[in-house]
Formats: sequence, C-alpha cells, structure tokens
Amino acid sequence: MIYESLIYSISILGLAVLIDLLIGEVPDKIHPVIYMGNFISKLKNYLPATKTSGLLIILATNFTFSIITLILLLITAYLNNWLYVIIASIILSTTFSINFLIKSVKDIQKDLNEDIDKARQSMSYLVSRDTQELTESRITSAAIETLTENITDSIISPLFYTTIISIPFGMIIAIPCAVIYRVCNTMDAMLGYKTKELIDVGCYPAKLDDILNYIPARIAGYYMILSAYILRYDYKQSYHVMKEFALKTPSPNSGYTMSAAAGALNITLTKEGVYQLGYGTTELTSDKITESIKLTKVTSILFIVTILLVYFIIAMLLL
Repeated sequence: MIYESLIYSISILGLAVLIDLLIGEVPDKIHPVIYMGNFISKLKNYLPATKTSGLLIILATNFTFSIITLILLLITAYLNNWLYVIIASIILSTTFSINFLIKSVKDIQKDLNEDIDKARQSMSYLVSRDTQELTESRITSAAIETLTENITDSIISPLFYTTIISIPFGMIIAIPCAVIYRVCNTMDAMLGYKTKELIDVGCYPAKLDDILNYIPARIAGYYMILSAYILRYDYKQSYHVMKEFALKTPSPNSGYTMSAAAGALNITLTKEGVYQLGYGTTELTSDKITESIKLTKVTSILFIVTILLVYFIIAMLLL
C-alpha cells in the first residue's frame, strides 16, 4: 500500500514538474491562485482591518481551497486512476512556479538590453520599490533579488511540504497541504505589508508565511551553495556571505538565497535604505542576470532530484 502510494507520488510530482517546465502556468480562468487572490480580496474588503480579521481570512481561505482540492482528488481517484494522476499533477503544478519565475526575470533582462525605461516599467510590476530612477546596476540587482528570493516560496517550499506529507499520507493529503501553503503565501503577498491599511489585517498572514518558509529558506540557501560549486562559481564566498548577511533583511527567510547568490556571483545586492548583501566587486550588468538564472535552474534541479531520490530509496526499501 505504501509502495503503491510512493509510485503515485513519483508519477504525480514528475508530471507536475514537466507541466510547469514545458507548458508553464495554467490559464488564468482556471488558475487556483487567481481564485485565491479574489477570495482573499473580497474577505479583506468585507471584514474590518483588524488582526482578528487576518486570522479569519487565514482560516476561511485555507479551509475553502483545501477542501475543494481534496474533494476533487477523491472524486477523480474514485473514477479513474489515470484521471487522478493527471488532475493531481495539474493541481500540484499550480502550487509552484519554476518556468514563470525564470521567464519573468528573463523578460526584465531583455527589456534592459533594449531600453532602460522599458526595464524600469517592467521591474515595477515585480518589486515594491520605486523603479523610475533605477540605474542599470540597480535594475540588475532588483531582478537578481526577485529571482533568488522567490526560489524559496515559488519552488522549494511547496515541493518540500508536498514531499514530507506525501511520504506518510500520500498525494491525496499532500496536494491539499501544498495548496494551503500557496494560499498562505498568496495572503502574505497581498496583505503582508506594514502600511496603515494592512499592518493589522496582514499581521498573522505575514507571520504564518515566515514560519512556513523558515526551514525551506535555509535548505534553499545551502542548495544554492552546492549549485555554485557545480557551476564553478565562488561557492566558498557564497557560504561565507550567506552566514554573514542572511539575517540582514527584513524577512527572516529571504536573505538566505539572496546572500548566497550574491556571494556566488561576487556581487553586492542593494535595496536602498533597507539592506546591502555581500561584498562583491563585480559590476552589476545584465550578464549577471544570466548567471543568476543558471544558479536558480541548478538549485531547482538539485532539489527536485533529491526529492525523487528520496521517493525511490524508500520505495526500494519497501520492496
């Protein structure tokens, strides 16, 4: 029974990764994250801006989307095993985003090589800082920060929780849990700001997101150092910079992958008035975006291969 569950897990995870890499995001009309965002927005507008409302949004949104996911998986599993694998893979693929994350940063790089004003405009959709006066080096820094920071919540965390839950309980339980992670991350992205409007209602969503990403962020940092070694980047500096600068960001988690990348690429990542990560001396040009994309790809591949190896080893031990 456990062996069969592991085979399903391997199949679903492998197919989900292929869907993300080859096809990308599912259409907006059926993308769960779009519905999550709309649901969260309606609750926020309906409820008063208090911490209690933030807690209610967490409970209502997680309950709604996890139950819908669970029911859909149970129905498809009852109808047909192949249908279950396909639907489960599609749903799981919406909880992480390798293709879209890398494409977004590639688009910034393309714009930067063509027209800096166009790059500033494109960058404004991805970051909260003012991009109107950003220089080429600052745009490059912002792009690399965005890419490396989001390795944790866009790739490592959802796959981490899927794996540790699917091994004992199977994908029928693990995928709703991955959806819960995506709900929490979406809530943080929408509500987790210290503005007058959101500081109270976004308090619990922001703290929950920090808790959920705590372990995956540190795993991602070390995988990035290993990736730097494989790519023959400066892995020693990557380690030292991560150890020194990881906790110098407002988030307790985002600094791990950003500082590891800064060390690996021998650069300094700067958000004016907020943080400066690393002590690299290499000039920040768009070529560094290419290197950061390679670093992200290898980090993602290594983590996915590790997950699959864990599944295979456990499956072999059960034979």
